[in-house]
Amino acid sequence: MFIIAGLGNPTAKYEHSRHNVGFDTLDILAEKYQIKMGRSLFRALVGKGVIEGKKVLLVKPLTYMNLSGTALRPITRFYKADPARDLIVIYDDVDLDIGKIRVRAKGSAGSHNGMKNIVEQLGTTEFARVRVGIGKRPEQMDMVNFVLSRFPEEERESIKGAMENAAEAVVTIIKEGCDRAMNQFN
Repeated sequence: MFIIAGLGNPTAKYEHSRHNVGFDTLDILAEKYQIKMGRSLFRALVGKGVIEGKKVLLVKPLTYMNLSGTALRPITRFYKADPARDLIVIYDDVDLDIGKIRVRAKGSAGSHNGMKNIVEQLGTTEFARVRVGIGKRPEQMDMVNFVLSRFPEEERESIKGAMENAAEAVVTIIKEGCDRAMNQFN
């Protein structure tokens, strides 16, 4: 079973913010594959389903971004998942231009606190990730305020396309592997 985690912050206050593109991308997958999100498991909202013939568990950690690993750790253990083979994490990246995505089979957490917590909790950097570019922070703006802000009208089409591409990248990882997804989407 693939565990597909979209990172974000719970509650309406953070809906559709830059930091919640992982949640929003997961919603695209849930809608496309008719996976009902609604069950609570280990401090996460989850939905079980099938994508391209493979069983999946869609996961939205409800721990707030910086503690995402505290939800993913017990879920991966409960399902006896090998992160290197079974885990895909979707999250925002301020180092990528808006509308760009980047797929990796493994790697460091970079400056992303949610990813740092996942790496710490799982004890590995070896799991697939799909990063969605949210653009660079304006010099005059604090980083926290930037990532928690919503996209202005002129960026909405680009970010929507990026999230749709990120969802397709996840499907490609499931069907054909991470190398194929990297070649196709990077």
